[in-house]
Amino acid sequence: MAKIGKAIVAGWIALALGALAARGLVWLTARITGAEWVATFALFFDCGALALAGFVAGRLAQPRRMVAAALLAVPLCFFDFESTLTLNAPWLIRLALDSMHDSRFVDSLIASAETHAILFGCLFAAAALSGPADAPPRIVSS
Repeated sequence: MAKIGKAIVAGWIALALGALAARGLVWLTARITGAEWVATFALFFDCGALALAGFVAGRLAQPRRMVAAALLAVPLCFFDFESTLTLNAPWLIRLALDSMHDSRFVDSLIASAETHAILFGCLFAAAALSGPADAPPRIVSS
């Protein structure tokens, strides 16, 4: 269990550093490409930051890499990280509740749910890929 705890702490450090780098890269690319691409680049670099965090946590928590990724993801569901990441799960829940009463919120709900699915998918995919490489197949058995 201590191994998973260290992996989660390392994952949070990687996420903080990745999010900081992502904000700098978004600013830089916005100056080069223009404002119309800011949201796309923000999502792209945030995917990278979450993938980095998932990979670090998964690599350090072998063989329980998916448990570490899930424990890393749980706090992301309860707080607004929109100032540093394109991630705000409480807002997504509010949108879901609002869309039940007013259909004008459905388009925003779909777009926000897609964004969150992509971001969390990057975290879990990187954790899944952080395992040891499989041995290459042999033609001749020894």
